[in-house]
Amino acid sequence: MSGLADRLDAALRSGIPPKVRVVGEVSNYTDRTHWYFDLKDASAVVNCVMFAGAARKAGAVLSGGRPCHGMQVVVTGRIEYYTKGGRVSLLVERIEPVGEGALDAAFRRLCEELRGLGYFAVERKRRLPVYPRKIAVVTSRTGAALQDVLNTVGRRCPAVGIVLADVRVQGESAAREVGAAIAYVGEHHERLGIDAILVTRGGGSKEDLWAFNDRELAETIFLCPIPLVAAIGHETDTTIAELVADERCATPTQAAMRLTPDVVEVLRQVESMNRRMSSLVMGRLTRETQRLAMLSRHPVLGNPGRLVRLAEERLWGLRRRIRSAAVELFAEKRRRLERLGARLEGIRPTALHAFAGQRLEELRVRLHAAAKARVGGANPEAWRSRLNRAMTVLGLRTRARIDSLERELGAVSPERVLGRGYSITLDEQGRAVRRVNEVSVGERLTTRLSDGSIRSVVIRNGEAAAGPAGRGKGKGGGGESPPQLDLFGM
Repeated sequence: MSGLADRLDAALRSGIPPKVRVVGEVSNYTDRTHWYFDLKDASAVVNCVMFAGAARKAGAVLSGGRPCHGMQVVVTGRIEYYTKGGRVSLLVERIEPVGEGALDAAFRRLCEELRGLGYFAVERKRRLPVYPRKIAVVTSRTGAALQDVLNTVGRRCPAVGIVLADVRVQGESAAREVGAAIAYVGEHHERLGIDAILVTRGGGSKEDLWAFNDRELAETIFLCPIPLVAAIGHETDTTIAELVADERCATPTQAAMRLTPDVVEVLRQVESMNRRMSSLVMGRLTRETQRLAMLSRHPVLGNPGRLVRLAEERLWGLRRRIRSAAVELFAEKRRRLERLGARLEGIRPTALHAFAGQRLEELRVRLHAAAKARVGGANPEAWRSRLNRAMTVLGLRTRARIDSLERELGAVSPERVLGRGYSITLDEQGRAVRRVNEVSVGERLTTRLSDGSIRSVVIRNGEAAAGPAGRGKGKGGGGESPPQLDLFGM
């Protein structure tokens, strides 16, 4: 019996491929740590077993976390003959719903969620450092991706340091280890001198790369305080970690090139900048030397003392002009004062009296001469007596006329008016104030009286207050007086 069972098992192994992919409907599902179910179609039934490890992975991609009766699925596994039970079973390694793959559906749902939270927003992504001091590489020590990164960095810029965070990049704990390494490096990047993080691994199947589609890992990358570059799988592979990272690269080599400068190109740029700077400096020195030589030939700058002498001469010229102008102005004012004094002297009563007396004396002399010539040889004494009497009469009349004029002049003179109890008020320019609206509040006034003057200031403009004698009322006491100025004597 055992020989027949072995031959059946050998026939199955040699006649069926190591892995098969079968589409069917789930029935008789049983969960006893491992999953047991049948896969059937309209004409056949195949017994299936899915061990616990593979079942846990499949729970993430199936609706409800497990297969249910009547579900159309696609399973991948190998055929095995169980000799003790005499059964042929399909050992399932992977299970997906028919239609869109379960992993694809889960990937799409997580992308939509993170996109709504702003994890993929371009404006929040940080710029990569141009000249990083150290780069933390989060990958497996045994992977080929690490060697690609080390070779590329060593060739392009050996001065950039590499810090390795050795983690699993495949399996159930891979997402947790990668996230913990990123969080540690981000928290201690200043102490470690790390300026950027590179998360990378080589190619693989969708299931192999599924650890980089973890939500918690995406959140850790989003919160990382320094720039992060992701290069996971081949160019056609896309993971959530790459979409959240600040920059995505197709391969580990491309990521290393993106993070490190090319030392040859940097040296070429430095040399070019050095040549440009030298050219600019030499050109500037040449222009300034020529300008200095031109300035040194300038007569003023060649002899600075000449500037001082010119300024001194100009200063003395201005002083002479000011002094001459002051003397001329003083002389003009003096001449004007003398003219005004002469005019004032000419209209004074004493001057008029003296002028009239002088005129009278001239007339007397002329009259005496005319009379003497008229009488000729007559009695001189008689004519002299008559002439003296005429002159006396004429003098008395003239004196009376002068006195009358003096009395008329005195009657209308301002001093006589002031002596009768009147006064005259002058503003600051010496003009007589005739109306209230000719002055303003705060203006200084001078009031002249018969025996002196009073200085005052206008303090308000309003109605006059009634005094003890009933001032402020018109004749008959019925009307109001016109507005008056209140004066406060100074």
